[in-house]
Amino acid sequence: VQLQASGRGLVQAGDSLRLSCAVSGSLTNINDMDWYRQAPGKQRELVATITRGGSTRYSSAVKGRFTISRDNAKTTVFLQMTSLTPEDTAVYYCHARGIDYSEWRSLDYWGRGTQVTVSS
Repeated sequence: VQLQASGRGLVQAGDSLRLSCAVSGSLTNINDMDWYRQAPGKQRELVATITRGGSTRYSSAVKGRFTISRDNAKTTVFLQMTSLTPEDTAVYYCHARGIDYSEWRSLDYWGRGTQVTVSS
């Protein structure tokens, strides 16, 4: 499984931006997709998650402003970000996780990060 994120940008406070994560490879054992972010000098944090069934959850920092979604083929995951603030400046990573029951092992895939910079 390979993840390719796109949509990096430099925007102003209050603007919107949409990130995309194209997923390729075998998706059979992939259950959930997430977006993480890592700001300079901070730990990577979970921002939003979407399950195979389409349930979504968000961190308190972005709830109400960000929306995670997925196309019908489940090959692209989006993160729509609105009302951006400088505190949202970070490198954003898409992440896929699941379990391969035939080999009894967890699956954990990361895409390369994409930079989002919000100026005040």
